[in-house]
Amino acid sequence: MGAKSGLALKALQWFVRGVQLLSCVVVLALFSYFLAVASRNGIHIPIWARAVEGISGAGVAYTLAGLLLLCCVAGHPFASAIAIILDIAFVGAFIYVAQANRVGATSCRNTVNTVFGNRPASDSPGHGLPTFQRICLIQKAVLAVSIIAIGFFLISAFVEVILIRHRRKEHRFGPSPANNYTSGYGKRGGFFSRFRRRKGSEEEAINPNALPEHTHPEHVNASYNLDSTTNGHYNKYGESGFQHDGQTAYPDRTSYTSTGQEYGYAR
Repeated sequence: MGAKSGLALKALQWFVRGVQLLSCVVVLALFSYFLAVASRNGIHIPIWARAVEGISGAGVAYTLAGLLLLCCVAGHPFASAIAIILDIAFVGAFIYVAQANRVGATSCRNTVNTVFGNRPASDSPGHGLPTFQRICLIQKAVLAVSIIAIGFFLISAFVEVILIRHRRKEHRFGPSPANNYTSGYGKRGGFFSRFRRRKGSEEEAINPNALPEHTHPEHVNASYNLDSTTNGHYNKYGESGFQHDGQTAYPDRTSYTSTGQEYGYAR
């Protein structure tokens, strides 16, 4: 169970990191195109557009490293803690990207405010360049991809927490008969099993019809053991042959008096 669940968690995180990587690549490619067009045609580019390109480039580097290191350090407390911090940081970064491209939330008609300025939708920033309406639609795509990236960065942070807990659980329990001495941890009875066990123990504690436990050999008093009879002789008066007051426990019946009568008896 432990090995299979760990593999499933790694596969899930691999998928999440892959979606993040594709989202960052899309944003980086589109804004690199904007910067290249502006550089060739002498168009002013605002600082926020350069910031968006930098954020998407850093996201590509981070998610690519996360994909490569996932098979090696998945669930490691130090690496996962850094990953969680960076995931939360990229959530904030892509919120900024989405806010910067909020023009994509409009209908992209009439007058539009794009990365190349505020102009009518049918105009073009230069000869051979797309119209402002087309540029607005590109920013609409960037807005959608940014929202997807925000969601998947939140998911990856949550999965990292689960990977840490899974790794600690494997180290706590380790190989055992419950997992065929392989890895992971044993099977648990589920949520309702704890109530069944608790109910059974309470019923045993208050059951008035419960019989007392029978005596075990180790509970028998040592004075009753028969080791002293192993030689075939048993003295009912004890080993000393005396009563508690010091008198002889039994008389010597082999002696006779001078009158020929047995001691204590008449012929």
